[in-house]
Amino acid sequence: MQTATLKVQGMSCGHCVSAVEGAVRKLGGQAKVDLASGTVTVEFDETKTSLEAIKESIEDQGYDVV
Repeated sequence: MQTATLKVQGMSCGHCVSAVEGAVRKLGGQAKVDLASGTVTVEFDETKTSLEAIKESIEDQGYDVV
């Protein structure tokens, strides 16, 4: 398992948390969202998905990974 912390802009509420966590979960990973700091800590199996795919999935939900 690999862990990474991403800076994500545009998150502000519980819906945002659900959207981001759901997007990561669809790729087989887990996400912990911290709205106060604007970060998402993701844990994923690098043999099943990549950090780039996770970033794209979060961006597809309408948020900016910086």
